[in-house]
Amino acid sequence: MERCGWAEKHELETVYHDNQWGVPEHNDQQLFKMLMLEANQAGLSWLTILKKEAQFDEAYDQWDYRIIATYDDKKIEELLNNPGIIRNSLKIKAAINNAQKFMAIQEEFGSFDTYIWSFVNHQPIINHWQELSEVPPSTELSDKISKDLKKRGFKFLGSTTIYAYMQSIGLVNDHIESCFRKKLCQ
Repeated sequence: MERCGWAEKHELETVYHDNQWGVPEHNDQQLFKMLMLEANQAGLSWLTILKKEAQFDEAYDQWDYRIIATYDDKKIEELLNNPGIIRNSLKIKAAINNAQKFMAIQEEFGSFDTYIWSFVNHQPIINHWQELSEVPPSTELSDKISKDLKKRGFKFLGSTTIYAYMQSIGLVNDHIESCFRKKLCQ
């Protein structure tokens, strides 16, 4: 069974690839979780985030953005002292800010799902890469989404982070053509 090459180095990456990466996601809480995990990944490996995923879930109240939006200085201090997560004050404060902005988008569009999937006309983009080296780190569309999110006040969501997010939630299917998951994610 052939996979995308990046998913064959560590068991956590294989499980993530085989069960989640590229699969269209429409649950707002899961969309928020993946957005924040991608923001935390900036400057680090995705494997680092996967290894800490359970601790992130616990520390950030299972990614309930309604709770995160109300975090105070005491909670920020608790997170800064939690060795199970990325202890970066700017990223922690960005999660709080982004939870607030996330809810503003929900109010405007009815759901974050409606907002984010509108960028692809509610249909995944299916790319046809033969080699992993063909997959871009960002695209014009990730630039556009990143700019729109930044305009709405989101933080830590540059174009490369947004492209990884697009892949993680199935907005774009970047499984290489020979990967067994290619057709399963459509």
